[in-house]
Amino acid sequence: MKKLFFLLLLVSFFRVNAQDTLLLHQRAILVDTHNDALTNQLITHADLGKLQTTGNFDLVRAKRGGLDVQVFSIWCGSDYGPGKAYAMANREIDSLYALIARNPDRMQLVNNAHDLAAAVRKQKLAALIGVEGGHMIENRIDYIDSLAKRGMRYLTLTWNNSTPWATSAYQERYKADSLPHLGLTDYGKQIIHRLNDLGVMVDVSHVGEHTFYDALAVSTKPVIASHSCAYALCPHQRNLKDDQLKAIAKNGGVVFVNFYSGFLDSTYNKKQNAFLAIHKAEIDSMFNIYHDGDLATIAVSQKHKAESDAMRPPLSLLIKHIDYMVKLIGADHVGIGSDFDGSESFPLGLDSVADYPKVTAELMKLHYSTRDIQNILGGNFIRVLRANVGK
Repeated sequence: MKKLFFLLLLVSFFRVNAQDTLLLHQRAILVDTHNDALTNQLITHADLGKLQTTGNFDLVRAKRGGLDVQVFSIWCGSDYGPGKAYAMANREIDSLYALIARNPDRMQLVNNAHDLAAAVRKQKLAALIGVEGGHMIENRIDYIDSLAKRGMRYLTLTWNNSTPWATSAYQERYKADSLPHLGLTDYGKQIIHRLNDLGVMVDVSHVGEHTFYDALAVSTKPVIASHSCAYALCPHQRNLKDDQLKAIAKNGGVVFVNFYSGFLDSTYNKKQNAFLAIHKAEIDSMFNIYHDGDLATIAVSQKHKAESDAMRPPLSLLIKHIDYMVKLIGADHVGIGSDFDGSESFPLGLDSVADYPKVTAELMKLHYSTRDIQNILGGNFIRVLRANVGK
């Protein structure tokens, strides 16, 4: 009888906690600051308004996961040079406009915290634009103005490739001797000033340490790292060291934690390289279809799901990165920037935007306060958006 009573009590406990998690998740405004679905959609022509069997994002799964605000990444690789990168940025923005036009009752473009709140009240997905990579402005400040008018709310100063005015984390780590300079040039500093003037957030994900500290010294407004993890837990050049995390907090900014396995787990890249070598012929074949290396890798990873899953880190490792940052710089400076649709691997259990409630559940297990969880899920983004835009 005692055992039966204990089991009933245990079942009741978990039911109550599941209800508490769902209630908190529903009440919070959930913001994801980085998703690459638009870049892929131009290639696959998927209708993101409908449930998809591939990829990590669509409006159906977004609703299931309680996603309220999505910053869509506008990105192209370094092979898009002058005359191509800016045009590609506008093509991707056009595709977002088209998605909104097809689904006006389900989503809307927003440019500030006031409009964001209004969209959430109407139960629409609030869509914002983040341009990933300074090469997409093609060294022209007037292109910043044009993109800002179309809705750009952050500019990632570099992608893996450096620009003539800012150096990237990848090239500072591996090609520093061949770079003409390190950090921001005077022109790069002018770009920071222009971003501040326009209310466009300065994004320091992907930038090298020299660029990072130069940008924080120049910016008069809080900066963000839209999709980065903790270097102390995974020493990848894309991740932020403790002093960088502290500098962002001192600046009033926010670090949005990336879900990509390679930035969470220091053992992942070695396993992934072995997987790529084994399946090289298949990946090459898929590349001939997509003409995109990332999509080819994602497709082959999905085909060999058992192998791919065996390489994925546990969800607890993502939570460890979040908790590490919270303990180091405080819950007011941490958020979520999944990088969904931009990578081939994420922690077990995080397959799409429908799975965000699992993150909330794990944060509750750490006994974070309701306020801290709500800020991590979205409140911190809203604050830094308002600090940059002014409303």
